[in-house]
Amino acid sequence: MKQNIYDHPEFFQSYRTLRESEFNYNDLLEQPALRGVLPELKNKKVLDVGCGMGDFAKYCVKEQAREVVGVDISRNMIEAAQQRNSHERIHYVNMALEDFQLRQHEFDVVVSSLALHYIKDYDVAIKKINGSLKKMGVFVFSIEHPIVTARRNMDNWTVDKENNRSHFAVDHYQEEGERQQHWYIDGIVKYHRTFSTLVNELILNGFQVEQVIEPIPDSKAVKSLPKIINEMRRPSFMIIRAKKVW
Repeated sequence: MKQNIYDHPEFFQSYRTLRESEFNYNDLLEQPALRGVLPELKNKKVLDVGCGMGDFAKYCVKEQAREVVGVDISRNMIEAAQQRNSHERIHYVNMALEDFQLRQHEFDVVVSSLALHYIKDYDVAIKKINGSLKKMGVFVFSIEHPIVTARRNMDNWTVDKENNRSHFAVDHYQEEGERQQHWYIDGIVKYHRTFSTLVNELILNGFQVEQVIEPIPDSKAVKSLPKIINEMRRPSFMIIRAKKVW
């Protein structure tokens, strides 16, 4: 069964409150870095995998994308997207990527923000995305960094007697597979993959890796959210840009 945590009432409300806060990691760190490696979107057809509440889809329209298709497994997310970020050039689909029937060579750009670590079969998803892209199309995605997902319980910061973070522990790195985490609620399922798996599956499925980013906060982000300085000790996110070559 595919996980759909964003339709859990308690989780969704907590997550929505987080994203609507003035300062958060997505808006200060992940999104600026992801948008910074995008190709030009003008007149392009874009697939947004795990579109959430539609903020990125709306960004694409502002960048003059010809059409945007946003797909998300969560009905809550799609309803919020339709309320907050509707546009005549955006089409939202309430469906898991695994079930969504994509036409071959349909999109110029595919983007996924922090969604692929929820998908069990990464290789299948990459094949599907490759098939949906036109030749030389661009795929950009962000995920939780593999050092964050590595440890089995994903409880990685070690604190001292004064409750200060002394170091970030990495363990079980080569043991790929399911991880469960408490994040607002118990039982959040994510999938850990090594960096080599993330990259090699792209190469094996017709992509050329063009850029890998481990975002770090700028001074403005640190001033807005002081705790984000911990990104200098370990990265929360990884962003990969790849081009379809076959």
